[in-house]
Amino acid sequence: MLCFLLTLNVTLRVLHLISPAIVRKLQLKMGEKSTMTYNPRFRYEDWGPTFLTAAFIKEAVTNICRSIRQKAFVGGVAPDSPVITMETERTSILSFMKGRPLVLSFGSCSPPFMFTLDQFKRLVADFRDVADFLVIYIAEAHSSGWAFSNNYDINQHQSLEERLSAARILVQSDPLCPVVVDEMSNAAAIHYGSHPERLYVLQAGKVQGGIGPWGYSPQEVR
Repeated sequence: MLCFLLTLNVTLRVLHLISPAIVRKLQLKMGEKSTMTYNPRFRYEDWGPTFLTAAFIKEAVTNICRSIRQKAFVGGVAPDSPVITMETERTSILSFMKGRPLVLSFGSCSPPFMFTLDQFKRLVADFRDVADFLVIYIAEAHSSGWAFSNNYDINQHQSLEERLSAARILVQSDPLCPVVVDEMSNAAAIHYGSHPERLYVLQAGKVQGGIGPWGYSPQEVR
C-alpha cells in the first residue's frame, strides 16, 4: 500500500509538470469515491493540490502504521475500546449495545464525513426502532497538517478538551444519536482501523460488516 501511494504521489507530481489539466481530470475522477468531487462547499483547488504534497504522504504513512494494530475484522469479536462521552465520562463502545445491532460511525469534521452526514441521519431515522447508532469522533483527518482550504479551522487535537470542543461542531449538526470521542491514545480508531472515517455494524458482540475507510457509504448499511 505504501509503495502504491508513493508511486501515485510521484506520478501525479510528474504529470502535473507536464499537464496540470490531466492531473485535475484524474483527481476529480478519484474524488468521486470520497465525494470530494460532488461536495459543493469545495472547489478542486481547495483539495486537489494537497495530494501532491509531502503532508499527504506523511498522513498516509501514519494511517498504514495504525492499521497494523487493527483488531476489528468481519466475523471477529468487536473490540470494547474506551471512549469519552460529551459529559467527559469514561465508558466503552460495547456499553452502547442493547441486544440488537449497533452501527458505529467513526469520523471527524472531514469534508467527506460531513458531506455524508445527512445520509447517516436518514439511516438513523429509518432504522432506530431496530438498531442503535453511535458516532465516535476521532482525530482530525484534515487538520493543520494536511489541511484543505475552506474547511473547518481545526488544529490536530492536543488534549481531550480540544477533541471535545471539535466534537461539539458535529453535535450541532444533530446526528440523531449519541456522540462520544476517542481517547487521546486513539485506541478506538486504531482498534477499528477507522481513520479517516469508517462504518461498522456490530451484532451479538461481533463485527458483522465494515465499510471504509475510503468507501464510507451509509447507503450500503441498509
